[in-house]
Amino acid sequence: MAGDQFLGEPDPEERIVLHVDMDCFYASCERLREPDLEGEPLVVGMGYEAGETVGAVATASYEAREYGVESAQAIGSALENLPRKAENPDDPDAGRYRPVDMDFYQSVAADVKDILHELGDTVREVSIDEAYLDVTERTDWSVAEGFARHVRQRIEREVGVPASVGVAPDMSTAKLASDHDKPEGLVVVPPDDVREFLAPIDIADVHGVGPVRACELREMGIETAGDLADADPYDLVERFGERGRDLHRRARGKDNRAVEPTGKPKSLSRESSFDGPTGDFERVREQARTLAEAVADRATRKDAFYRTIGVKVVTPPYDVNTRAQSLPGPVDEPDLVEEISMDLLAEFEDERVRKVGVRVSNLDFSEREQSSLDGFEGSGADGGHSRQQRGAEADTDTRRDSARTRTRNHDGQSSLGEFE
Repeated sequence: MAGDQFLGEPDPEERIVLHVDMDCFYASCERLREPDLEGEPLVVGMGYEAGETVGAVATASYEAREYGVESAQAIGSALENLPRKAENPDDPDAGRYRPVDMDFYQSVAADVKDILHELGDTVREVSIDEAYLDVTERTDWSVAEGFARHVRQRIEREVGVPASVGVAPDMSTAKLASDHDKPEGLVVVPPDDVREFLAPIDIADVHGVGPVRACELREMGIETAGDLADADPYDLVERFGERGRDLHRRARGKDNRAVEPTGKPKSLSRESSFDGPTGDFERVREQARTLAEAVADRATRKDAFYRTIGVKVVTPPYDVNTRAQSLPGPVDEPDLVEEISMDLLAEFEDERVRKVGVRVSNLDFSEREQSSLDGFEGSGADGGHSRQQRGAEADTDTRRDSARTRTRNHDGQSSLGEFE
């Protein structure tokens, strides 16, 4: 008989963890760009074009899945199950196909991540469409469902793509909760309900098990998470080593991993959507000023210097335009963020704007020594420059002139790196 607690297992800390998983993310991005695709069987992948013989499905919408199309499926098999609408316009069972556009998807993902970092105490980005949030200090279990709904609704309202959210005291249970009621699901598993929620889940779905280990567990008579939770943990360790200990904990809802960031952020940004495209450019400028102030303040609070300042402007129908200006060295200059943002934004004075954003990037978290571009004027021939001064270019005679070293993406479409 297994004891109630594995030998040496730490007492679990009662945390509130959200797992946010975007629903059919690539397909959702394509629908954001082409609203007419809503409700249509949609496949995003490569290899379906004329002359192409090799390719695979990256994402299939839920409508396409009803025809047997799945992610990672060979594109040839997908086309057999779901012919292209472009080639079979009269076929009611034909679907839409779109090529993968990672630049666009990363741009949309950046919008989502901005919201998550704003709402979470700590955020762990797992992939382009998935993240964990620790919100223990932001809410409590009595209102956790409302908080999670707020997260999901902000993503839907401000970015325009659907998400499923799972809430639990640990990461692995939160992930299972987000998968439980897709699409646009919201499942909350309070601490007292974790074991009951996990018990019927198939062993292959337990986070970290995988198909090979699932077969090995089934050989031991373990079919569900409940079976795994009731198994003798010492038998699991003998069979799988320390991995067995981890899986036993996860099946019992005692995944004690902390939600930790995967690394320092590469950029900081804020964006804001209008209630429809607006031609009031002064309104756009005023909103950008507010965003610039917020971004600069966030960088200061995080002890981050930045080498690049940029803006993002979304125009109808959903054209993403980015402009960026590089500086000769890392700075912490809130006034400069606003100044350069306004300068870059001027190009769009005659455009109707759906969304505007401000970003600082190429971040430097080294020890703070000098936070003003004035320092780039040089400090004499004795070589006693600060870290920022040593990285500055020689032609930085004045603060404004030094900010003139510029790299712009004039086509506004392909260079989304600053907003990844």
